Amino acid sequence: MIPADLALLHTPGTPTISPDGRWVVVARTAPDLEADEYVGHLWRMPADGSADAAPLTRGHHDTAPQFSPDGQWVAFLRAESQGRPQLFLVEATGGEPIQLTDAPLGVSAPRFSPDGRSIAYLARVPEEGRYLPDGNPAADPPRLLTTYTYRHDGVGFTVDKKPQLFVLDLPAEPGVGDRPAPRQITAGLQVDAHTWLADSAHVAVVAARHSAADEDLRADISAVDVRPDHDHALRPLTDADQGSTLAVAAAVEAADGSGLWLLAQDMGPGGRDFVAAQTGLFHLPLQDGAHGPQATGAPTRLTDSEEVDLDPGTLAATEQGVLVGQLDRGTVRLREIRPDGSARDLLTGLVAHGAQVARGVVVTSAAGPETSGEVHALELSTGMGRRLTDWSAPLRATGRVRMPHELTGSAPDGYPVHGWVVTPDPERFGAGPHPTILMIHGGPYAQYTVGLFDEVQTLAEAGYAVVYGNPRGAAGYGRAHGRSIRQAFGTVDAVDVLALLDLALADPALDGERVGVMGGSYGGYMTAWLTTQTDRFQAAIVERGFLDPISFVGSSDIGWFFGLEYLGDGDTEADRAAVAAQSPMAQVHRVVTPTLVIHSEQDWRCPVEQGQRWFVELKRRGVPTELLLFPGEGHELTRSGRPQHRKVRFDHVLRWWAEHLPV
Repeated sequence: MIPADLALLHTPGTPTISPDGRWVVVARTAPDLEADEYVGHLWRMPADGSADAAPLTRGHHDTAPQFSPDGQWVAFLRAESQGRPQLFLVEATGGEPIQLTDAPLGVSAPRFSPDGRSIAYLARVPEEGRYLPDGNPAADPPRLLTTYTYRHDGVGFTVDKKPQLFVLDLPAEPGVGDRPAPRQITAGLQVDAHTWLADSAHVAVVAARHSAADEDLRADISAVDVRPDHDHALRPLTDADQGSTLAVAAAVEAADGSGLWLLAQDMGPGGRDFVAAQTGLFHLPLQDGAHGPQATGAPTRLTDSEEVDLDPGTLAATEQGVLVGQLDRGTVRLREIRPDGSARDLLTGLVAHGAQVARGVVVTSAAGPETSGEVHALELSTGMGRRLTDWSAPLRATGRVRMPHELTGSAPDGYPVHGWVVTPDPERFGAGPHPTILMIHGGPYAQYTVGLFDEVQTLAEAGYAVVYGNPRGAAGYGRAHGRSIRQAFGTVDAVDVLALLDLALADPALDGERVGVMGGSYGGYMTAWLTTQTDRFQAAIVERGFLDPISFVGSSDIGWFFGLEYLGDGDTEADRAAVAAQSPMAQVHRVVTPTLVIHSEQDWRCPVEQGQRWFVELKRRGVPTELLLFPGEGHELTRSGRPQHRKVRFDHVLRWWAEHLPV
């Protein structure tokens, strides 16, 4: 890829399937470099693959489609240029969309009730007088903060605009007469997710509603009666105040009505044991009670708490069980799990995300080595499938997509290491040896995958070999793998990334004398850490780095728990020494590697002071360094930042490597 190829990254969302299993609708989004926004439409296609996909809508940015239970309508979100997403309806065969909401901060997660008469959604409710479209935020009154959690990267302050559950009853003839008025169901707390129950009278919501919600990471599932003139009190189905240790992420009702399928992490007795906590599948039995659904027992875990980690964004009930996505060594397998715990794979070798099922047909989106995502349909009975789209064909047609090659080996202590290497086109750059860049992912509990990765592809097109993988601390290899760096940052994880690099450098096509290193977030930490430990790298790029665990505690949106759990709390002299031993900032005086520091001004995950201080400390010591600051961006610049900012960032990255690691 070249930087301008960002516009060819067509990415599908979670597809929706018509109740008869015949039609699929999906949102396709791509960066628009000219508009400097993300744009996209809804596309409609037959599930049997008998015809190509065709546009269903032509809005500026249409997303999140959901078929109505009768198959006649599709609900979706539409955002105009620079606007907030609002709820719309469109006939499933096409037509003029009908706007249903005008929420000041937009809406999200629309869901039809099982009877099709209502739509539930989430919307942030602003505190009175704030976030006015014609207001001046600088003139707002001050915020009096009393909780650890009050803001979130990419969202801003959350304490004064928490998402709430709304229900909108649909008229008999949508689009005729006045726009229906939504009902606000919840207030005060933050609703993170929701799902309808079969009676179309109750919604199960995910929210941290317990008394110690500001002190830990647990979240409960509760039921609420959403009918007009009914009590909208939340009635807990799991209850942290009664001993539940779960952080529920998603829920869906079982097809047999036996209860709810839950995706959740067990946060332990203290409620903050999140390091490498595996997202598991649970079954929560329910029965009808005097005030609606009530739990008849504790949730039962069906997946192994040590080995199986699931994607919180994939959960769909089938007649026999439930569909989930399991993280596995750089892939996400789509699996069906049944109540007895038995499981079978439906799609492997790719990165599946999201799923729906109707009449035995499963639809999902999945990325692979040569695609940023395609829509797949699978027969649930046989597991046979077909790809319904080929939206990455224009990118492949450029000839600028390089296939990764898998690397497996061992670290010096015998521990297995796993990753990939991508090399430049030999017709353009010869057989090598090529300058090599070691790339390190964030998280740390995350994984590089087999999916097409614009960062790697852009460097390979410029003539670099790129080595990347999943060292100890990463996801997709079991809890012990992920937990091995707890209070041990910069130890076995550093051993693994260097072992992977050395494994790749055994190939004579890679030049072991011309090597650079780069990474973002935790990858920024590891990049900085390595430059405090070795001078083998010709240059480095430290991006949105976690660089000083001390200042991070008070400045990051997750600082009140992340560093304390991962590195230690520093409450005693021995603890403080242990934290310092894992801190790049405590050893910055050892750095001699030329370093480009990239940060975003509104990064609240790894606040901008982390990057600014790293830049200043290097400059004070005479280390060649530059600081590239992006206005208006947060922690997700490289993934969802303004398209022009993403392109300009690539330009600077390539410039830096051309100066310090020329091809």
